[in-house]
Parts: sequence; C-alpha cells; structure tokens
Amino acid sequence: MKLIDREVYLNRLISLKGTPDIKVITGIRRSGKSKLLDEYIDWIEENEPKPNIISIDLTQLKFEALKEYHALNDYIEERYDRKKVNFVFIDEVQMCGQFELTINSLHSTGKYDIYVTGSNAFLLSSDLATLFTGRTYEIEVYPFSFSEYLKYYKMTDIQTALDQYMKEGGMSGSYLYKEQEEKYRYLVDIFDTLILRDIRQKYKIRNVVLMDKIADFMIDNISNLTSSRKIAETLTKNNDKINHKTVGSYLGYLCNAFAFYKVRRYDIRGKKCLTSNEKYYLSDHAFRYAKLGTRNLDYGRVIENIVAIELMRRGYEIYVGVLYKKEIDFVAVRQNEKIYIQVSDDISSKKTFEREVDSLLNIKDAYPKLLIARTRHEQYQYEGIQIIDIATWLNS
Repeated sequence: MKLIDREVYLNRLISLKGTPDIKVITGIRRSGKSKLLDEYIDWIEENEPKPNIISIDLTQLKFEALKEYHALNDYIEERYDRKKVNFVFIDEVQMCGQFELTINSLHSTGKYDIYVTGSNAFLLSSDLATLFTGRTYEIEVYPFSFSEYLKYYKMTDIQTALDQYMKEGGMSGSYLYKEQEEKYRYLVDIFDTLILRDIRQKYKIRNVVLMDKIADFMIDNISNLTSSRKIAETLTKNNDKINHKTVGSYLGYLCNAFAFYKVRRYDIRGKKCLTSNEKYYLSDHAFRYAKLGTRNLDYGRVIENIVAIELMRRGYEIYVGVLYKKEIDFVAVRQNEKIYIQVSDDISSKKTFEREVDSLLNIKDAYPKLLIARTRHEQYQYEGIQIIDIATWLNS
C-alpha cells in the first residue's frame, strides 16, 4: 500500500514526546491511526539515541494472549530497560479487557512514554478522564485532507483533483481500488461493518434496522438543520415507531464513533448557543455517495461538509451562525481568532452572489469574513469580504 507522511499529526506526536501524558489517538475507523503510530515509531528509531520500543497490536494473533490485562502488564514490564527511554505503543487497546487498569498502573510508575489507539465506540473522548487516572492528551486523526489527497496522487491541477476528491473522499484505503464502484463498496463496508457494528456492540442495540435508517437519514441530510424530534416524526410517517429521545441517543452514538459531527447554532448578536436544531456533518463526504448513490451529487452540501471537516482538522471549533433570521454557514473559533464563513458551489450568478454575501455584510464586528466557492479564480475582495476558490483554500 502506498503511504505518505502525515506531517501535521506526526509533528504533534513529536512535540508530545517525553511528556507525562497518556497519548490517545482517536478518529474514525480506517482513518490511518495505526499507520501514524508506525510512522512515529520509525521517527523515534531514527532520532532517539536510546529507544526501547514496546509495540503491541492486539489485532494480531501473536498478541492474542495479551487480551487479559495482567498478561498485558507483565509483557510490558518484562521488556522494560532502565538504561533506555521506554516507549509503549498499544494499537486497538480496547481488545484487552479492563485495559485501563494496565495503562494506569504503567503510567503511575513514570517509566514509560505511553501511546494508545482504539476503536472509537469503545474509547470515547468523553470517557478518557474516567478511564485513565493520569492526564490524557487526545490526538484526533481525520481522513485524508484535500492537500494530502494531492500529495498521495502527486497531482498539480487542483481543480481536476478537487472534482475527484469530491467523489472519492479521504478514506485512503479506497484508493487501492481502480473502479469507482469498488471504491464505494469499500466505503460501505467501512461504514456498515465497522462503524455501525461497533456502535451496536457498545450500546447493545437490538433494533438494528432502525439504527440503519437513522444513519441513512443523517447521510441524506448532511448540512441541513435537523433535530431528533424531526427525525422521529419523519420515521413515524414511514411506519417506524420511535420517539425523539431514542433518536437523540442514536445520534449521540453515531457522533461518539466519529461517523458524524454535530454543530450547534450560535446567535451572533446575542453571543450565545441556541438549543434547537443542529447540523450534522459526515466524517468523510464520500460515505454519502457510497451509501446513497451519485444520481444526486448535490455539490453545494458536499462542499459545505468538506469545509466543515477541514475547519475542524485545522483546530477550529465551528458553529452555525444565526443573525436576524439569516444563517451564516460557519462561525469558526480558534483561541482568540474568529472567522465568519459562507460556502457555495457556484456564485457566478448575481442573485446567488448577493444572497451569499448579504448575510456576511450584516455582521458589524471587525472579524474576518470569507466566502468560499468554486470560483476557479484568484482570491479577491468584495466590501471587505475575502472571496476565495475552495480548491485554493483547501490547499492553503
């Protein structure tokens, strides 16, 4: 399999080397967590004078005996070398029952630099503080970004590359298949077999069909405002008996497994989050085409999904902006930085352009305003709003 260096994630791991934190690598299934560990181990071997690397992949049969936490602890302790810097890497740590007891015990000794990955339905961000008594540092790995896609395929024509990326997405395992149909079969298998299966096992879901219907509804409605009540009403009309509380629980499970990300609405004038209606974005937009087909490509919503994930990849917290009953696609916040962003597929018509910039022009504060669209032209300004081509922005 062809590999590329994922420099952003690798540099974050390098910066954390030697800290007392338990480093927890999370992200959707098959997003490259294990390969990132391998890449980091290679870097350590090349740059650390005296490394003692204890690496365990619990998916491999040779480590079958370590799926019991005492055995896992003994295996690591037996390989400790006090004359060297000791690194512990455990891939798919949740496959060891009561793994947290081993991790906490090893961490308490102060002898090891510890890194773990795991199935995300079983190793949730919200659970880390409860599972581990030591301080944890979470590194979330996303599917390939557009710039990584360019690097993988060594493409220089960013407009042609974006056309492909919009259909293929960032799950790099699908790149091994030549035909688009085979790529989508791979993606469907990832979503159904791995993501949904993890959720069913974790939460012991009995009504599997209903779970699948909710997931399909969410995929079909990315970038649309929705609520658990609305989904329940829609499914009830189709003769599925379910209440909004159950739907809300299922949505939470899907987000816990990194299948979707929930984005709340933010009242720009009142400077507060709103409790009704949210937007949900797919962790990788190509799941939509793989699951629902490509007859309705709906580029506008897919582009919005791509921008949402890219903003999160770059470390922004994102919200849906609301101002005078108008919507701003994203209010992106990172430390003291704030950006207002509108996203559109095509702003070539005057009417569409004016509609997109109107919401931004109504915002009176001095934070930057950005309209991202498929302009295929160089960046320019309109009334203080930066107009930028999406392929250029994604590759910046």
